[in-house]
Amino acid sequence: MEDTLYLDLKNGRVTIKTRPDLAPGHVSRIKELAREGYYDETPIHRVIEGFMAQMGDPTGTGSGGSDKPDLKAEFSDAPHARGTVSMARSASPNSANSQFFICFEESSFLDGQYTVWGEVIEGMEHVDGIKRGSGPNGSVDDPDKIVRMQVAADAE
Repeated sequence: MEDTLYLDLKNGRVTIKTRPDLAPGHVSRIKELAREGYYDETPIHRVIEGFMAQMGDPTGTGSGGSDKPDLKAEFSDAPHARGTVSMARSASPNSANSQFFICFEESSFLDGQYTVWGEVIEGMEHVDGIKRGSGPNGSVDDPDKIVRMQVAADAE
């Protein structure tokens, strides 16, 4: 259960299988932040129909992150398929910190350019139920939030 995360949304629980075989540094960071309660009550600030839902920025602006150093890219040949969980970053490949996204649909144009660190194995219907953005670049007014995110091994 150490390599499984529970992402609780308003609609229900999403179970994510982490991929330390692909991105050990990113998986370690996500688990560390989850254990600190960093993701709890953070907004799902960017949601684009047919593409992805982005979260992990407590400011809800898309420009925030944790106080930990940015991560070195761990790109792989893992595809960005429906349910893939991958790190968001700025133009710099080594700028991922705390933000991540879940793909609604296959997004192969991202392959090899973003660090894939997990996949949804249960509850994708709850991801599908996240409120979509209508603002610039998918920004969401009054966004849904992550209720809680925890490592399954620690779950109550």
